[in-house]
Amino acid sequence: MDAATALKRLTDRAEVHIEADEKARTALAEALANAPATDLTMQIDGTFRESANATPWRQLMKRVERHGVREGLAKQKAEVLEVLLSYGMGMSTSMVANSARLAEQDGLRRFLDVVDTIEIDEDSDLAGTPVEVPETTEGQRAVLRAIKETGVVLKEAHVLDGGVRTENRQGTTAPTPDRIDWAVRQGWAVVDTSAELREGQAVTLTSLGEAIIAG
Repeated sequence: MDAATALKRLTDRAEVHIEADEKARTALAEALANAPATDLTMQIDGTFRESANATPWRQLMKRVERHGVREGLAKQKAEVLEVLLSYGMGMSTSMVANSARLAEQDGLRRFLDVVDTIEIDEDSDLAGTPVEVPETTEGQRAVLRAIKETGVVLKEAHVLDGGVRTENRQGTTAPTPDRIDWAVRQGWAVVDTSAELREGQAVTLTSLGEAIIAG
């Protein structure tokens, strides 16, 4: 198919998953605030699932902006496949971490199932000038610089602490897990999920994240 048709199809699918993710996160936050003593296991698992489904689509849209639809799709497919192949068989001692990991694997597989059916004509990719780096606040850039400069990793934590904590080089201050998650959802950072959470998953900037702090 031509690039314009492919872009429309990919964008429509991405918007569906991103909207579902945002709704699930909002509903979970409200449930945690209003009924903290309630068993929210199923709702938490559902939120993990929606987030995992949306993540590769968010990343794809960022790549399409920078590389065009054909090359961006090819790069995203290659990375998703590499991540899936890098998963080991070991599981964490944390049920929360295991649930998140299984949801992520399922989300990546679902992404590949969809995009593997899309073939874009070589001579039809959308041409144009490179997309400009998005405008950001100093606070947002500070988060990205902290990710780059502190060597931050995500590690397993008690479920009451959110299941995840940060660890970084001595003498530095790492961003909170929430801010790291925000940067990942923007497509500005990525977490190395090939490692076990209990061993530490490194957080690094994407090419877009690097471009943002480079100015």
